[in-house]
Amino acid sequence: MAIIQLIISFLLAFSQILAPINTVISAGGEDSFFTEWSQDKQFTEEDYEVLVKNPEKDFVILNLADVQLSDGEVYGDMGARSNALITKLVEDTQPDLITLTGDNAWDTMAYIELVNIIDSFGIPWAPVMGNHDGQGCVSEFWCCELFMEAENCLFRYGPKDMGYGNYIINIMDNGSIIHSLFMMDTHSNRDYYLNDGVVLEDEYDHLWPNQIKWFKWAVNGISEIEGKVVDNSVFIHIPVYEYREAWAAAWDEDNQCYRPEYADTSFGINNEWVCGDPVNNGCFDVFKANGTKNIICGHDHVNSSSILYEGIRLTYGLKLGEGCYYDEDLIGGTTLTIDSTGNTVTEHHYYDLADF
Repeated sequence: MAIIQLIISFLLAFSQILAPINTVISAGGEDSFFTEWSQDKQFTEEDYEVLVKNPEKDFVILNLADVQLSDGEVYGDMGARSNALITKLVEDTQPDLITLTGDNAWDTMAYIELVNIIDSFGIPWAPVMGNHDGQGCVSEFWCCELFMEAENCLFRYGPKDMGYGNYIINIMDNGSIIHSLFMMDTHSNRDYYLNDGVVLEDEYDHLWPNQIKWFKWAVNGISEIEGKVVDNSVFIHIPVYEYREAWAAAWDEDNQCYRPEYADTSFGINNEWVCGDPVNNGCFDVFKANGTKNIICGHDHVNSSSILYEGIRLTYGLKLGEGCYYDEDLIGGTTLTIDSTGNTVTEHHYYDLADF
């Protein structure tokens, strides 16, 4: 039955599959979809999206991490449970924005189905790309163009030569920017050539130097608008190097609990090694010096730690559903709530798959 549904859905969605291909062909290539950027460029309102916070309530962001279903799964029980879980999370949390921290889907039809269900809620939503996005699909650009064509998606390609999807969403309250969201691409894999001649082959990539410069440029631009450094949160797929250091500092392996100095500000658990870039790219120090209060990532499906480390909360978004590998006790979504002063609260929302 799932195979028949897949075939029928493919035929019905054929025009949606072809649309991104036709778009890039008619435009003469991908380059025209990206913006030109240099550090000398003036930061303007064209460089960011705006969402206006209701002054009567906190602004709620619902993050979905690593949905990652394949075409063979999306039309079966796993797909039905995934859609039901997403719907339940939206109903329970009533978000003002939905974010996705990468590895959104494996294959063509699974990608279309995910885009369609997220867009159906009529809520603004903002994805970043993971290291597996584009695999099994026409291309990574094709996935991005699906986002661009969705009615409620805020995705932007962003500056050229920085990957796919580096963009900014400013949350405004009473005419002021109270919090900025940076959506950034951590890419896939690459080789590392170390100073001692050692080559680390096919390791995880992360933010590139020009992305870090772009981040600093944007923070400075927002600061000029507001007359102060505005707090911000960064949404990425692959965790920054300091997730390892934070876990080592906070978690008492012998007693299986957080150490006293972290216990009051940390929650969640890590069941696997922090899988990231093997060389520290320095982005954490830049974030720390430029108003970052939260980094939210995906990537490691059975990790859920959220640790306040050197002034920045490092959070694994709770994995959504059964795609790829998972821990049945670590399923759900994560909210980031912003109050009128720009302060944030992070919370995991756990669900039992047996209920769906």
